[in-house]
Amino acid sequence: MKIKATTLDAYKLLHDGSLVMAEMERNGIHIDVAYVEKIQKDIQARVDYLTERLKSYKIYKKWYDSYRGRMKLSSRTQLADILFNIMKIPTTEQTKSETRYKADEYVLEGLDLPFVRKYLQIEKLKKAKNTYIANILRETCDGILHPNFNLHFARTFRGSSDHPNFQNIPVRDELIKKLVRRSFIARQNCRIVDIDFKGSEVNASSWYHKDPVMLKYISTNPGKMHTDMAQKIYMLSKKQMTKDIRYCGKNMFVFPQFYGDWWLSCAKNLWNAIDRLKLTTADGVPLKTWLKQKGVKSLGTGDAKTVRPNSFEAHLKKVEYDFWHKRFKVYREWKEDWWESFQEKGYLQMLSGFIVSGYLSRKDSINYPIQGVAFHCLLWCLIRISELLRKYKMKTKLIGQIHDSIVSDTPEKEFEDYLDLTQRVITVELKKHWKWIITPMGIEIAITPVDGNWYQAKEYKI
Repeated sequence: MKIKATTLDAYKLLHDGSLVMAEMERNGIHIDVAYVEKIQKDIQARVDYLTERLKSYKIYKKWYDSYRGRMKLSSRTQLADILFNIMKIPTTEQTKSETRYKADEYVLEGLDLPFVRKYLQIEKLKKAKNTYIANILRETCDGILHPNFNLHFARTFRGSSDHPNFQNIPVRDELIKKLVRRSFIARQNCRIVDIDFKGSEVNASSWYHKDPVMLKYISTNPGKMHTDMAQKIYMLSKKQMTKDIRYCGKNMFVFPQFYGDWWLSCAKNLWNAIDRLKLTTADGVPLKTWLKQKGVKSLGTGDAKTVRPNSFEAHLKKVEYDFWHKRFKVYREWKEDWWESFQEKGYLQMLSGFIVSGYLSRKDSINYPIQGVAFHCLLWCLIRISELLRKYKMKTKLIGQIHDSIVSDTPEKEFEDYLDLTQRVITVELKKHWKWIITPMGIEIAITPVDGNWYQAKEYKI
């Protein structure tokens, strides 16, 4: 599929956007090389120590006795065989063919076993060292990393990055996040500033479907949508809600549903998250205990054809029906019309003036125009911010773009001016440029201390 602009405005966006991406590549981001070199050695030493400790556990000895010379600590297939076939540790997770058990990370995290906890720690440390730290060190030149930023690779019309992938800097796993983000440091007398477009793809979807319920959520309290759904999913009152439960509702139901997932898959992820995250209500009741009190005794069969009454699957199937047929009915109808239009014409016209064509699944046809338009809003703002930085002869340097955020190196003396500038561009000028933006544009800001590292970034309120 080609990135095809159908209007002068769309072509200009790609042209000027390419120049800004090149500017970011040239600016680069400073790296604490001494830290990176040291932490690489420290991680390896820690991996070696923990690996030796593994050998004292019964599970390791069973593993070695079963596989001998073929034993590979990196083999999840072997580990699953030892845990679930040989040692008979209970699990319901199997491969799609149901011929063998799985030992994916979320499965292992649900096992309260010291060996497994150490094993997962080793795997995380290896990933930090081999996937992130090694790539940063390899690509750094004279203390500065210059990642590539691209506009023409992603089929979703979003930007991408490589050598290394700046958009793949870890944020969810706290251990890897700490080890890796400490590598990135602000220039002298500067802060690293991360401006995140709040709810960009939810906003972008609403510009297409104009569902009145979602527009009301976005304009009054966008976060309430995730809270409401988490309450419905786990049958909780507002007082029983916690941050972790809301996180599950948002990331394991609301967003997956928007992106084309369905109740059976969501039910499994939401149910497994209860044990993995050790979820309890705000007053301390284990969530599975609470669900049993509400009549939900098990996850279910994992088969859409044999849904058991009083199972979590049966409950979530009803939640999904309500979600699309009552709560967001207009959004559902738009998705059906949009898919039919693509099947008839063979292409889709994005709001930002680009054509989406080629082979697309139903899910792709819905998601690509939304993701593309959300990114094009960020790209337009990047271009405009760059123009204003030059106009006002500011020293702030744009150094990266990560999905829905703009990253800069900003001198302390122009920090407030930069925040004012970016807020005006994103919340005011962008809406004036594209009249089809019919929702408020919000931002979230994270900043490091002066001369600090990226891991030290904290939320900043304007």
